[in-house]
Amino acid sequence: MKKIHLQFFVFLFALGTLTSAQTPQDSWNLLFGVSYPRLINHSYSYAGNANFGGFLGVERNFSEHVGLRMQVGFSSLEGKYGAPIISSRINSFSGNFDLLYFFVPCETVTPYLTFGIGPTFYLLDSNRPNKTLSSSYFTYQFNGGLGIDWRLDEDWKLRTELNYHTVADNKFDGVDGPSLGGLFGGPYKSYLTFDLGFNYYLDKGEPSKYCNLYSGISGEQKVSVDYDRIEEMIKRHIPKEVTKEVVVEKPVSASGEKWVLVGCNFGLNSAKLSGEAYPILYDAAKTLLRNPGMNVEIQGYTDNVGSKEYNKKLSQKRADAVKSYLVSKGVSAGRLTAVGMGEANPVADNKTADGRAMNRRIEFKVK
Repeated sequence: MKKIHLQFFVFLFALGTLTSAQTPQDSWNLLFGVSYPRLINHSYSYAGNANFGGFLGVERNFSEHVGLRMQVGFSSLEGKYGAPIISSRINSFSGNFDLLYFFVPCETVTPYLTFGIGPTFYLLDSNRPNKTLSSSYFTYQFNGGLGIDWRLDEDWKLRTELNYHTVADNKFDGVDGPSLGGLFGGPYKSYLTFDLGFNYYLDKGEPSKYCNLYSGISGEQKVSVDYDRIEEMIKRHIPKEVTKEVVVEKPVSASGEKWVLVGCNFGLNSAKLSGEAYPILYDAAKTLLRNPGMNVEIQGYTDNVGSKEYNKKLSQKRADAVKSYLVSKGVSAGRLTAVGMGEANPVADNKTADGRAMNRRIEFKVK
């Protein structure tokens, strides 16, 4: 059993690290899923295991860190007492208003705390220990819990949450009497719920500026780039013979020779070619067409801003974009291989803006 539990949590962790999606500043989210509830503080001989439940709600995130959740839930809990053993059941319907605080909202795995209050209506079955009690009651409950959001893609998250609920009366288990425990150590009856569900973005605000600064990844921004300055810097660092538009050692068929393009740039966090890149790639395509025996590996690079996993994926997309353009100009796809190198092999210091600009580049390796 322990091995199964370990495999399950390893699976959840792997699932949560599949993608690095953009985090919005604010959002509206739809929540839904299933629950496993269990009595904690009660007057039964022991809590039963035949429990089930579910939830549906809406969440308003006011910022990257703070949200308000409005959620309705159903919990069916079993308790056992007496000799011979009698099984009694409580069916609870709740409406909760919870505040949430997200610790690291920019990550693909985001832990959070939740605390709130809400009304609850519960039904006691005919096997309740105290038959003189009514079969239904309306009261309220306090909630406190810890959860984790596991980002799946741009719009979906997997949500896991453990919540502690304290009902504000002593009749919840069909016995009119205090039970030691409860939230804040009070005398009231309590139960736990483990929730497993999904969080879907209904509406998203602007991309988070906080997360852009945190991770180095942002939406499209207009950045002024001095390409002549970049070209001069690359000339100083790469001892190659150069031309005006393409920094290139004269293409030869020798395996392993490098062909470095200058000005083949992309928007920040984008694999879309900039306008300045097209004439450079057009010249590169003409060179390849004049040398039909030359096969090249298109290597995409990034600077070191952002996670290594994200940069690897981004560099692959950029290399693919260059390959697609060259194929559209008549270069055979069989002569081209696109490889994302991420932030590897920097040609300049990533601690400076100039160095990072140089490291965001495309190279051709003659094969």
